[in-house]
Amino acid sequence: MDTRFVVLDLGIQLIEEVKEEAKIGIKVTPIPTGKVTATMDTLTLPGAMVSGKVTFSDGETAIWLLDQSGRPGLDPDTPGYRPTQEDILEFQQQLRVLIEKGGL
Repeated sequence: MDTRFVVLDLGIQLIEEVKEEAKIGIKVTPIPTGKVTATMDTLTLPGAMVSGKVTFSDGETAIWLLDQSGRPGLDPDTPGYRPTQEDILEFQQQLRVLIEKGGL
């Protein structure tokens, strides 16, 4: 707060960096490069019953978890990412196999 008052008292004008604006109207569509792969963590995330990582067919990765109530959660590395319906179905099948092997 003191710095703000000094800047105002001395009449210093700050120079802001010019940010490039995103091009409007261009949407990048991920291209499928493979299959969905899911792994289970050996050390579960805090607050989760079980957790792991998943790589979707377009190369995007995410952290998945099942909480204490059995509710699923997915935290993608790219904000706002939504996997395709086919990837979700394949991920659910792999998750079922992983959990059965894990003894849960």
